[in-house]
Order: sequence, then structure tokens, then C-alpha cells
Amino acid sequence: MEKVLVTGAGGYIGSVLVPKLLERGYKVKAVDRFFFGMEKLKPHPNLELIKEDTRVMPEEIFKGIDYIVDLVAISNDPTGERFNEATWQINHYSRVRTAKLGKKFGVKKYIFPSSCSIYGFQEDIVDENSPVNPLTTYAKANFQAEKDIIPLADKNFTVVVLRFSTVFGYSPRMRFDLAINGMTYGAWKTGRLPLMRDGSQYRPFVHIEDVSEAVIKFLEFSDETKINGEIFNVGGDELNYQIGELGKIVAELVEKETGKSVDIEWYGDPDKRSYRVSFKKIKNVINWTPKRKAEDGVKEIIQKLESGEIDKTIQTITLDWYTELEKWYNLIKELEMYGGILNIKFEKGDL
Repeated sequence: MEKVLVTGAGGYIGSVLVPKLLERGYKVKAVDRFFFGMEKLKPHPNLELIKEDTRVMPEEIFKGIDYIVDLVAISNDPTGERFNEATWQINHYSRVRTAKLGKKFGVKKYIFPSSCSIYGFQEDIVDENSPVNPLTTYAKANFQAEKDIIPLADKNFTVVVLRFSTVFGYSPRMRFDLAINGMTYGAWKTGRLPLMRDGSQYRPFVHIEDVSEAVIKFLEFSDETKINGEIFNVGGDELNYQIGELGKIVAELVEKETGKSVDIEWYGDPDKRSYRVSFKKIKNVINWTPKRKAEDGVKEIIQKLESGEIDKTIQTITLDWYTELEKWYNLIKELEMYGGILNIKFEKGDL
């Protein structure tokens, strides 16, 4: 039974990917700080949960590992700017460290989930050979990690870089700070859908189930010569949505599924930031295309909101939750004395 080390395993993508790996018969070492709770991953005889920080995790974790999926990341632009130093440490340093330790301990394949955000905003349709233009800390750290990890590839150590489109869809570690997810919640909750003018700007998207299936496809792809040291955009050409078109899809589905009226509200100056991504390479090389469209993600989120299975909380907005954790950490440090706050450690003397 082959073993997969998944970092960031308790996160948005990890909590969908790990169960799929277990279903396919892999043993999984799931490494995470579990800021969002360990219950996002259900117990399984072939699942080992390891509460650890990838920046310093012990080398013995890598013993006996066949594959690594290095999902760990500070995972969006606002959070990357707020926690700049941590983003560089985690998205760049820790991933390079993990790749090097994986190679040292005989791991066969290392998969690095990067992001299409490193292209920045460009007028032409971009592919894996296009110049990049990372504009944010998140994008810059991802790109630097790509540059430092790809040269580690050799005949015994396969390295694959996957540049994900913006992910959407339901996850046990739900996020409403992603475009389609957030738009769906806002339209469902308030009946209003604010969109930045003029709606013609493009963004690439991909469903979380498709992303997870793509990762597994690369894990099991046997012709290493076609993927080793290569970069692949992950998504589909038909999932390059214009924001105006996407807004109409969300509004119409919310109205259809709930009977509520949804108004699109335009704001701001025209947004010149626009980019489309080509996904021909992933289709041609490993014969993979996504199965789901925006409508699928919007419908499933509406259904789970309607049923009460999910709702928007502080934990579903990454930046808000990390900020809250930092606030409480600092407050607890200030109040703690003798190993506690109200309950402290001391020896009772004679009265």
C-alpha cells in the first residue's frame, strides 16, 4: 500500500482530496496545524493525522513516503498581505524544504499546487510558457517556490507544478472568501450581488472536486518523462468566465433554487484586470479535463445553505479567522500567569 504525505491536509482542498486518496487505497499522512479543526477529516484506518508545522516538521515524517502533495499555504491575496512574513515562510521556504527532504528520503513524486495568479493580469490568453507577472505576496511566494523546486527534478524524483485556477465548490472546510462561493452566499443571503464594472473581465475557475481528481491523475500517471519538471495549468478553457456572465449564472440559479429575487449591483470604475488561461497542455498530455462548471458549484452551495449544513462564519473567511487567532493568542499571553488564567499551577501552603 503506497503512502502519500499531504501537507495542509485539513484545509479547503485537503479535506476533499484526502478522502479521495483513502478511497483509492492509499495510506495518508495528513500534516496540518489544524487551525480549522481536526474533525474536517473523518477517522480512517489508513489515515494518520499529524499536528505539525511544515516549516519545522521532523525528518522522520518523510520515512516510507512514496508521494507528496504539498498543499500547505497561506491561501489568498488579502491574507498574504496581512501575514506577509508567514506567507513567505510557508508558501516558499517550507515547500522547498519539504521537496528537498522528500528527495532525500526517496520519495518518488512531489506535486506542488501553485496558482494561476502568478500570471498577474494580461491581455493575451496565457499558457505555461507565457511570461508571469506575480503582483501579490501570495503570487510572488508561489512563483519563487516554483523556481526553487523544479530544478530538484531528476530521473528518481518527479516534480510536477500545478497552477490551479480559482477554486470553487463545497468543502468540509468551507470558504466563502473565494469568488464563486462568496458570490453565491451573498446573493442567497441578501438578494444583492455587487459586481465591479464593467463585467467583461475574465477569470479562470475550477471546481474543488475536479482539482482533487486532477491531483490523483498526476499521482497515478505512469509516463514520468511527460510530466517531470513540467508546469500544468489546472482548469478548463470553458471555465474562463467573464465576471458579468458569472454574476448572471449565480443570480439566476439563486432565484431558481430559492424563489428569491436577486439584483446585480454594479460599482466602481471599469476593472481593467483581466486574464484568460489556456488548459490545452493538461488535456493533451494526461488527457484530463474538468467535469463540472460554475452552475454545479453554485447549486451545491445553495442546497447546503438551504439545508443548514453550512453557513458563513468567521472560520469561513480565512483572513478573519487567522486575525482572530492572533488576537486571542496575544490576549492569552498577556493574561496568563503560572500556567493558566483562572486555573493555575501552584502548591497550597499551610494556612
